[in-house]
Amino acid sequence: MKITKILVALSFLFATVTASAGELTVTGNMETTYHSTTSGVTGNPLGMDKELKFAGSTELDNGITVSVMQDTGEATDNAFVFGNSQISFGNIMLPFIGDATGAMTIYVGSDSDPVDGIDDVTPTAYEEANGSGSGSYVDIGSNAGQTGLGVKMSLPYLGAVNYKHYPRINSNEIGDNSNSGGTSQGSAMSVSIVTDLGVLGVDGLTLTTGYSKADDQQQVANDSEEGTVAVNYTYGPIKVGYQKKVHTTGQTGVGATDTAPEYKDDIIGIAYAVNDALSISYNRMESYRFGADLTQGDQDNNTQKTDAWSIGYAVGGMTIGFQEAKTSNDGWVKNTDDDRRTLGLSVAF
Repeated sequence: MKITKILVALSFLFATVTASAGELTVTGNMETTYHSTTSGVTGNPLGMDKELKFAGSTELDNGITVSVMQDTGEATDNAFVFGNSQISFGNIMLPFIGDATGAMTIYVGSDSDPVDGIDDVTPTAYEEANGSGSGSYVDIGSNAGQTGLGVKMSLPYLGAVNYKHYPRINSNEIGDNSNSGGTSQGSAMSVSIVTDLGVLGVDGLTLTTGYSKADDQQQVANDSEEGTVAVNYTYGPIKVGYQKKVHTTGQTGVGATDTAPEYKDDIIGIAYAVNDALSISYNRMESYRFGADLTQGDQDNNTQKTDAWSIGYAVGGMTIGFQEAKTSNDGWVKNTDDDRRTLGLSVAF
């Protein structure tokens, strides 16, 4: 594969140069929320989240940068666990294009899945339409967390491109001098493109596209596929966006009654910046599920819809947000509602 050949060539190149002194940084964020629901038992409404990111970098004599990162997640018992990690080789110039579009970055790790990074890019003042947990959606970006080899670059007219290849899907991060063995399934790929359409004469217009495919059901006919396209427009304090998402989970067996469901989602977002600190937004997400197991009946064909209002107020590194979200046909079940309300305070450092 071309990407593998590039990486091998780079490894030889790196062995012939020296590196300058590097640096280590630690960044992160913390959040506490008050979360309630009007359609079920709330219980204790107070919750919290915290994340840390450790990053180190250096520069080789030939100008190529080398960086590594490791972030943390949070287990259900409020304890830190390892999250995603990544090693990147950046500032690799593209001689066949020239310096005008910048440089290429090659990376290895479980971070930066292209489609997962654009699962919802519509504007919002605080959270996505289902960010407060209202609704039961199946999102795109299912390859996130897998170890793969990727390339990021900026191309003329096309814009920012991020492509990642996964030799095998196994739901685990693999250590050095090891492999996933027999636990692996098929290979996968993911790609995203962010294009500034200002070249068409409309400033503030951005097109975002993404596609992924995973051969994670080796012995059946259909692979899982995901695709999305989004258009966002900014005019002064107003931001408007529309996004379409399609997710096919793949066939898990043989026969009409074992056809896996497919999902088609539509998202709109409208945000207004009252001033530099305060903003408000309205977001809607509709999801249509079809092709599900025919034995489950017509309830699988209902459209799930979430309407959400958000307010965000930023003071330096602190953000105070509120969202009121209402979902009808929750989980694609007719006449099932899921209404939620979240008040959150987060601080980045």
